[in-house]
Amino acid sequence: MDAVNHQVRLAARPVGQPNAGSWEHTAEPVGEPGEGEVLVAVRYLSLDPAMRGWMNEGRSYIAPVGIGEVMRALGAGEVIASRHPGLAAGDLVTGMTGVQEYAVLPGDAAIAVDTTLAPLPVHLGALGMTGLTAYFGLLDIGRPRAGDTVVISGAAGAVGGVAGQIAKVRGCRAVGIAGGPEKCRHAVRDLGFDAAIDYRSQDVAAELRRHCPDGIDVYFDNVGGEILDAALAQLARGARVVICGAISQYNETGGMRGPANYMSLLVSRASMTGFLVFDFADRYAEGVRELAGWYRDGRLRSFEDVATGGVAAFPETLLRLFRGENTGKLVLRV
Repeated sequence: MDAVNHQVRLAARPVGQPNAGSWEHTAEPVGEPGEGEVLVAVRYLSLDPAMRGWMNEGRSYIAPVGIGEVMRALGAGEVIASRHPGLAAGDLVTGMTGVQEYAVLPGDAAIAVDTTLAPLPVHLGALGMTGLTAYFGLLDIGRPRAGDTVVISGAAGAVGGVAGQIAKVRGCRAVGIAGGPEKCRHAVRDLGFDAAIDYRSQDVAAELRRHCPDGIDVYFDNVGGEILDAALAQLARGARVVICGAISQYNETGGMRGPANYMSLLVSRASMTGFLVFDFADRYAEGVRELAGWYRDGRLRSFEDVATGGVAAFPETLLRLFRGENTGKLVLRV
């Protein structure tokens, strides 16, 4: 086809927060799908804290984005040409599209979605990888039991907001930690948390003691740093700490700060476990089925923060994550 594909490529590995020099804006002709492939017109891009880690050189759970490569990103869009028997033009899909307007994907890597259940951006959020991260992280790693006290940092963010709602579905008491009064109100009013702590204006350790007098049974961590330390100090015996992310540390230039009071794990006979949603790939269908059921019956709500400006706006929109400016799932309309 004659259309032009605008892209954002990684130009340099950032030190600290990404800046204009980290990116190159390019354009090239739209590709054609080969045998078994589909061409997708990207409609929405998922912006995720994990992107910062993907930009770094070094050992990790996934190879870093190469210098000069299109920036890695999950996207959602419409199949406009297909050479895969399971997908046809007009189908709506999600997949690892990258930050570009058009993507040629292996057909087996493009997941068809049902927009009669929820709009397309929701399939990048509560019904997509975000929701699956919360689902498997909380239920398989955190193993909450009815009546447990579950504390979640980043409670007004994409994963934290879903994790808190799942905790309530499972009969737990949910306490969120978020930045600012409006995010705390959102956690309680819209997501159903029993309480929320504003880390910007409140003493987190003192508030955890107040809201969790019998200790924290499950701590789902998205931020790391001082907040992780405060949670470790309030663990109940046998607590499970779920390490999902550490967004407070991703742009640090002096080295990542680890937990200072990890001996609380010994005192509380607790465990701390990291996980990746990719570990549960063979169970994605189970997770989506459960999440979709809760969404359908109103027990799971999805909140998308939709930015505009197309792929050209990606570099600045990404920074909103690290400034804590988004509520819910941050997506970029292409």
